[in-house]
Amino acid sequence: MSLADFQNEIYLNGLSDIRPVLPTDSSRLEALAQEKLGGQAFGYVAGAAGTEATARANRAAFDRWRIVPRMLRDTSKPDLSTTVLGTPMPAPVMLAPVGVLSIVHPEGEIAVAKAAKELGVPMILSTAASRTMEQVAEVAGPRWYQLYWPKDRELAESFLSRAAASGYDALVVTLDTFKLAWRPRDLDTAYLPFLRGIGVQNYFADPVFLRAVGGEITEENRITAILHWVANFGNPTLTWDDLAWLRERWAGPIVLKGVQHVDDARKAVDAGMDGIVVSNHGGRQVDGAVASLDCLPGIADAVGDRVSVLFDSGIRTGADVAKAVALGADAVLIGRQYAYGLGLGGEAGVKHVLRCLLAELELTVSLSGLNRVEDLTRDVLA
Repeated sequence: MSLADFQNEIYLNGLSDIRPVLPTDSSRLEALAQEKLGGQAFGYVAGAAGTEATARANRAAFDRWRIVPRMLRDTSKPDLSTTVLGTPMPAPVMLAPVGVLSIVHPEGEIAVAKAAKELGVPMILSTAASRTMEQVAEVAGPRWYQLYWPKDRELAESFLSRAAASGYDALVVTLDTFKLAWRPRDLDTAYLPFLRGIGVQNYFADPVFLRAVGGEITEENRITAILHWVANFGNPTLTWDDLAWLRERWAGPIVLKGVQHVDDARKAVDAGMDGIVVSNHGGRQVDGAVASLDCLPGIADAVGDRVSVLFDSGIRTGADVAKAVALGADAVLIGRQYAYGLGLGGEAGVKHVLRCLLAELELTVSLSGLNRVEDLTRDVLA
């Protein structure tokens, strides 16, 4: 079945006066989500660091590249399926780790996992999820686990053991968030969901964490537990040498998320990592940082033949996915868009956003005279 068949489905439904409940233009999702979700939840998802210059730069970077379509090339059998680090997917698209999703919809990560499973799209579950990794694993399809590496090494090891036992195939270690950046949207509403007990569920279900706070979380030790989370969430002392400890404790692929510099990409290779995510966290960490897409070609040229290179930060459309892959990404991660879909329509909303993106990607590739992921090379762009 073609990914682009979703377009035909929409038009055929139109014969019965049935229209899509959510927009097919991804640029309209944010405004609708803002209207529905309100200030705190929307601000947390949509916001970025400082003046949000980096978030704007991420989008502007895509506009500097243009696709050059080619004609008469037999695109009758498009196939964008690919495999990254042993995980098959229908197209080079994965769901980025987004935390605290229950602030936008009560089903949170459960709804996301179900939608992703139905479409075969791999999901990367955040340590900061509002459902435990075990709960999500029960309903998920292909899945990776994202680690916010805590100060407590025993707790970190417990997270890894639980993820492996729950069938998460790869480990994604976020490097750029050992502390939270200055985020005015959250600061102006004095809103940090973790302090309200949202997004700490993986901690509150962990035996090592529970032992440290005196047992199962109750009203009596809830504040103690949250303060223990605060004390352990990030570890600014980590260095490249610490990756050896991680490698010894995780048998599957390890991917480092947040790489922006070529030298850091080379260090990841030297440390025996299996992949990197070229990412600036969607502009959420360093205001004024370089656009993620601007870093991608140089990093892909330097290490793309030795590790898997993934990309996030700024992806909104199928054309964006095509450009990122052409510039060297093996696959891309989308974040805010599916979170908006979740907030607007729950599981069905996530599925709608994904089907739109995948259909648009296949149509963009096909109409450019291409058939496969391997056809998306740099000479496709100007």
